[in-house]
Amino acid sequence: MHQSACVIRPSIEPGRRVIAISDIHGNLLYLQGLLKKLRFSPDDVLILVGDLLEKGTHSLGVLRYVMELQKNHTVYSLCGNCDHIDRVFLEGRPGVDETLWPILNYWRERSTLLQMGLELGHPMPQRASDLPALRAALLDYYPREAQFLLTLPHILEAGNFIFVHGGIPREDRLEELDAYSCMKNDDFLGQGHSFQKWVVVGHWPVTLYDPHIQCANPLLHQARHIASIDGGCVLKLDGQLNALVIPDINGDRLETASYDDFPLITALEAQQPCENSLNIRWSDSVVEVLAEGGDCVFIRHPTSGRTMWLPRDYVSVWQDGKTHTEDATDYRLPVAAGDRLSLVRRTQRGCLVKKGGITGWYLGQIQFD
Repeated sequence: MHQSACVIRPSIEPGRRVIAISDIHGNLLYLQGLLKKLRFSPDDVLILVGDLLEKGTHSLGVLRYVMELQKNHTVYSLCGNCDHIDRVFLEGRPGVDETLWPILNYWRERSTLLQMGLELGHPMPQRASDLPALRAALLDYYPREAQFLLTLPHILEAGNFIFVHGGIPREDRLEELDAYSCMKNDDFLGQGHSFQKWVVVGHWPVTLYDPHIQCANPLLHQARHIASIDGGCVLKLDGQLNALVIPDINGDRLETASYDDFPLITALEAQQPCENSLNIRWSDSVVEVLAEGGDCVFIRHPTSGRTMWLPRDYVSVWQDGKTHTEDATDYRLPVAAGDRLSLVRRTQRGCLVKKGGITGWYLGQIQFD
């Protein structure tokens, strides 16, 4: 069913700092950490570019935290495709329970809706036919939270910027666009669009765009006026929460910031980067396990023909019966002695680390901070 996009156009004063964050996915710690790092204050404007919720263990906490922020701060929240699931559930559209049950049953305690139910002491649903009773209870006991979710707009346009979770095919007649296509718009950068205004999107983790190196930093395409800012928070094992900082909504200057909570280590030896590295991404993640060694496995990636060692917990058998890996790489980072690195995994074959938002291997000696 076609639903037209809901567009808001708030008045944002020139020179007022705007902070855009997308794809929090229920990670309250990262949201609070990033806002603290940016020294977020009532003088700023915060735009949350969708997927505030779902897949994270503190989705209900994020929802309430954002609602509380709105009391004393200027906060605009947009609807992402994951938030949309909560919305259509609460609306009770025909057939929605049967459609959403496999998703909610997979997410379980990582679902905002089921977190609400657990807080109420409502029995955990066991089948789709249990969902109408849950919906009635949530609408009865959580009217403010329900109202927040049911009224989320899809697009925000202000000054020289358009904010939308997934993407848009054009920048005029925005109200005529299909709402869901604005929320779930995979591989937006690969579609070749260019705009006059800056279009700020999330939804597609930026690490998916590079076949060689895993980099979670925002992608800013100056010539095309597209900023893609999803850092893979919650979804990626090395994910981070990104912010796009706009000093003036009518300007063209952009800054970025990010937050994660990986422990810091100091590299004690220098390391040269490798060439021709591979970034295995979720859309092509089938692998073959060739050997096992302690806490790592040696795999072959059939599509590329490449082999590499990976942390054992990166590899698992999915519902399709095939062995898959999480996003993985064989890239060795350039490291100088004394560099501080974020430790993602320590294995018997080296450390998987992040440096400046880029994930790779460090094989030298380390010291914990």
